[in-house]
Amino acid sequence: MSDARIQSKICGLSTPDAVRAALDGGAAYIGLNFFPASPRYVTVDAAVRLAAPARGRARIVAVLVDPSDALLDEVARDLKPDFIQLHGPETPSRALEAGRRTGAAVIKAMPISDSADVARAQTYEDAVDHLMFDTKPPKDAVLPGGTGARFDWTLLAGRRFARPWFLAGGLDPWNVGEAISASGAPIVDVSSGVERGPGLKDPALITAFLDAVRRS
Repeated sequence: MSDARIQSKICGLSTPDAVRAALDGGAAYIGLNFFPASPRYVTVDAAVRLAAPARGRARIVAVLVDPSDALLDEVARDLKPDFIQLHGPETPSRALEAGRRTGAAVIKAMPISDSADVARAQTYEDAVDHLMFDTKPPKDAVLPGGTGARFDWTLLAGRRFARPWFLAGGLDPWNVGEAISASGAPIVDVSSGVERGPGLKDPALITAFLDAVRRS
């Protein structure tokens, strides 16, 4: 796991080469996406294979959007993730239930467009282990994240939360240093910003991202 002051999560991994680049670069978290509409979607069986080399080296995160109990049970049983990342409209009570049901720590992604959205995150602090601040998608969007769009990072500057938090949304190797400086983020999350096409992770971009975080 990364010893860097700022930690990184590489999300939406779907190939062994991408996983290897994330681990070799010192990512503290790897994310595996179980939302069928996403170009980064993987089956539970595929995720188990992809996660195998990460055990003991990075925390394994299962990314789910409004998951059913059956999917939570399957992911918990077969993948045994360190974290469940909830990226849909889950309420605080549902987030708490998901953590209890799976035995995993819970990350709740919060869609952000203004300061009121940031303040709303406080309603989840007693129900989850980590918060994630991501760009609020358009109302007609199919995907809740991974769109490559960014929000005003300064909305988070100087904020204090009861839980550790991730900054996501529009990050890439060229702007992540600026994002860290503007927001004060302790952990950064990237998905589309290290891809050469939708869902196609580029190991060289993963390496470049992690190097940029290390220099921040």
